[in-house]
Amino acid sequence: MKILLINGPNLQLLGMREPEIYGSTTLNALNKHLKSVAGSLDSELVCCQSNHEGEIVDRIAEALTDGTDGIIINPAAYTHTSIAIHDALLAVKIPSIEVHISNICARDSFRHISMTAPACVGMIAGLGVDGYEWALKALIKYLTDRKTEKSNKRIKKS
Repeated sequence: MKILLINGPNLQLLGMREPEIYGSTTLNALNKHLKSVAGSLDSELVCCQSNHEGEIVDRIAEALTDGTDGIIINPAAYTHTSIAIHDALLAVKIPSIEVHISNICARDSFRHISMTAPACVGMIAGLGVDGYEWALKALIKYLTDRKTEKSNKRIKKS
């Protein structure tokens, strides 16, 4: 199973930027840990980060043809503004989970609305960087369950 992890603007500063909100784990350390977790679950994790909305949209579109089975995305500030990312997620029809390190509903009122979450099967927010691991495990389970359901439907039709 191939999972794509997309991190949005300023997440390259993870571990340095506002550690009281985002913690002290760096993006490199997080990616390394998540790749290890994915490997232990017989999955591959491909990680990318961009500060540019168009690059994120392009990467989501690439997922349609590169064998990606699922997407974990932290759109960061684009969560609250990007109809383009929302539309890209809907267009590829790849199951996605949105993740946020902080609880976006407990912060500034402009952060309370996610434009991108409605295009995802779920969202994990406010549980620190651990939320990424939970999103990874939840997405793999979701994809595995869907595959099993499809197999069972084929068997019943036979």
